[in-house]
Amino acid sequence: EVQLLESGGDFVQPGGSVRLSCEASGFTFSTYGMGWVRQAPGKERERVACISMSGGTLYADSVKDRVTISRDNDKNILYLQMNNLRPEDSAMYVCAASSSGYCLTYNFWGQGTQVTVSS
Repeated sequence: EVQLLESGGDFVQPGGSVRLSCEASGFTFSTYGMGWVRQAPGKERERVACISMSGGTLYADSVKDRVTISRDNDKNILYLQMNNLRPEDSAMYVCAASSSGYCLTYNFWGQGTQVTVSS
């Protein structure tokens, strides 16, 4: 059974940082493209960042230079380091996996972890 379990969401002040984690199981993590998608009330779902099985990364323009996606294939964990957070970053952050190995259509989704940025 595929499982993606996110953690690390928090309530932070503008300018703060969070590190999100996604523990994966039930599939060969190292061969999957992995990404973070966020959903905020009243907004469209947004692909925040993605990392391919070979380590190539893609970022949304809205978070570029503030966010770093990384993966630990030995521990089957995906990370998202977010710095200089803004109120508009507030959203549910969901971990997703693509069997293509790249940043294409996601096959599996986690439940999400909430990030709220507010003073």
